[in-house]
Amino acid sequence: MGVDIPWGPSYKGHVEAAGGHSSVQGGRTGQWKAFVVLATAFVAVVGIAVLLPIAREGSDRGHRRSASAAAVPLTPIQHVVLIYQENRSFDHVFGAMCAAEHRCDGVTTGELVSGTTIPLSHAADVTPLMNHKTIDQATAVDGGRMDGFENIGSCQGPTYACYSQYQPSDIPVLTALAETYTISDRTFTQHQIPSYTAHLEIAAATTDGFTGDNPSTNMNSKGTPGWGCDSHRDAPWTDRSAQYPVPLLVPACVPDANGAGPYRPSPVQHVPTIMDRLDDAGLTWKIYSNPSPLDTGYPWSICPSFAECLNGRQHAGLVNRSTFISDAAAGALPSYSLVMPDWADSQHDGTSMKQGDNYIAALVSAVMRGPDWASTAIFITYDDCGCFYDHVPPPSPDLGIRVPMVIVSPYAKPHYVDSNVATFTGTMAFVEWNWQLPNLGQDDVGAYDYCNSFTFGCNPTPSARLRAGTTPRITLHPSHVPAHEPGLVTHMQADDDGT
Repeated sequence: MGVDIPWGPSYKGHVEAAGGHSSVQGGRTGQWKAFVVLATAFVAVVGIAVLLPIAREGSDRGHRRSASAAAVPLTPIQHVVLIYQENRSFDHVFGAMCAAEHRCDGVTTGELVSGTTIPLSHAADVTPLMNHKTIDQATAVDGGRMDGFENIGSCQGPTYACYSQYQPSDIPVLTALAETYTISDRTFTQHQIPSYTAHLEIAAATTDGFTGDNPSTNMNSKGTPGWGCDSHRDAPWTDRSAQYPVPLLVPACVPDANGAGPYRPSPVQHVPTIMDRLDDAGLTWKIYSNPSPLDTGYPWSICPSFAECLNGRQHAGLVNRSTFISDAAAGALPSYSLVMPDWADSQHDGTSMKQGDNYIAALVSAVMRGPDWASTAIFITYDDCGCFYDHVPPPSPDLGIRVPMVIVSPYAKPHYVDSNVATFTGTMAFVEWNWQLPNLGQDDVGAYDYCNSFTFGCNPTPSARLRAGTTPRITLHPSHVPAHEPGLVTHMQADDDGT
């Protein structure tokens, strides 16, 4: 039986022993009021208007609601890019690297319910499909003991398929980025949930009552692709305001501000998104994904799950993912880019990890070679655990399993490990802090925004706008993708797959 690690104060010692911090840092909106006044005056005096995002006409910089002047960033970062991959835990990706270098918290062994310790096997380029629904992730965490992975249906002995990890040579691009720039070894999923709700959270900082598992087909959705408002699919949902919440199957759709969107009456309430906040601030954004419902990455494209985005003006912000590289080359990145893969590049279990590594290389290299590199921060992470083994217990029962997070920027601290407790909403919190946007009133409130990962820190002075980043760009070398192994999955799975 694993060591009992109850949630609560006992976690503090565990984190601090790893060089981290036991609490999520709160927002800094109040203390920045004086700074914003000072920064505005500074900009006016020295006339550094060139540092404002260029408001180009048309759609080359992404969706924006109006031509009003854009908000001014507090830091030199004018472009934030989120590369959102699929289904890998931290120890599965970086455990071997961290254990060898002793600079981040990773292991090469895992614990079974009996207390037996087994080595984490060398993961194949194409790993088997793992169960990772909400119940599977809760089973794996086992109340914070992190020994229940073997009880997930696809990970039982004698092979213990989810007790596996990659060597640095297997994923040379991601390894090089983690070693050169900043790696977070305390980023957890916001909840123990698979892809559908993980993609709701990355836009709205809430699941809006959806309990976690992916939408399922029904008599209304037969033959309809996608997961969201255009799918006629249903997903489990609970009314959080009820004294005794009862799960209901409701349309898998967040309504627009007028309540429209779901294919039938729904109790789900409208919630704002980070796209709304950017629009209101005159900033630009794009979701680089697969805009056709027939594309393999369409369920991950975020926009279709929100009626405001799918059916309104915001739909122009959903663009083909292939245009990210050309936008980066042209210096036309929007303020916020959400980059979603298709199935083959996603690194989802059942697909080639090396092919996904090369895909990351293409995205990051395009930014590094383009004119926006000097003012860009790239966050690379994974939407859920997969569910592969990780040894670090979530710091609270509300959070999910630890996942990789790499931060790439000329302003990212070189060869640095950020051990502040963070979640996916930290990237959103960074966007909100950088441009002083109102928070969404959800899980982004008080979320750690990764400010310690950057050389300008959490309290940048106005002169920080004038400083050039010092962390150099590097050359990324894609690796050879081996012939497809048995077990390769060429498309998304049925409803019972966590995805």
